[in-house]
Amino acid sequence: MPDIHFEFLVEERSMEGFLQVWLPVFLPKCTFKVSPFQGKRALLKELGNRLAAYAKWLPENYRLVVMVDRDGKDCRELKNRLEGICRKAGLTSKKSAQGGDWQVATVIAVEELEAWYFGDWEAVRQAYPKAPEDVPRRAAYRDPDAIGGGTWEAFERVMQKSGCLKGGLPKVDAARRIGVHMDPRRGNKSASFNFFHRTLADPV
Repeated sequence: MPDIHFEFLVEERSMEGFLQVWLPVFLPKCTFKVSPFQGKRALLKELGNRLAAYAKWLPENYRLVVMVDRDGKDCRELKNRLEGICRKAGLTSKKSAQGGDWQVATVIAVEELEAWYFGDWEAVRQAYPKAPEDVPRRAAYRDPDAIGGGTWEAFERVMQKSGCLKGGLPKVDAARRIGVHMDPRRGNKSASFNFFHRTLADPV
């Protein structure tokens, strides 16, 4: 089989920015394309037609990855909705394949991309040296996927209090700055990031 090619369908440009810098480091032998939508609602609205179109021509070495933020929604309900769209399009999902070959994987960032930053705070400090060192030891941030009140808002507050990002969080720029330093070998504390990492590490 030729080298794997990944097609990512994501809900916003910050995830696109993260993937564009992180994937070449993590998957140097794979090719990829990232297609951002105008938010989760647009992605979910168009997903069925997009996957059905893929199903008509998808090569054997292609893997589709659909990525959305949980945004306070019930994770299981959202996952089931995504899986149902994949099934209706006639594609084999990683979940339904149960260890066999798959065509599409559904990934939920819990709560948002910024939770992955809290999970690998060393990457944040490499990108922004003024970021406080003790954040991973603070009770509110020990479990990145359980941060309440909006993960990106929490990240912005932490960074602004330390003198970083005084003008607010530039989501796409931050995603690129941090993404290039994020190293799964450090053991990210975000369970949703680890699921995403395992999905790409085992594409068949």
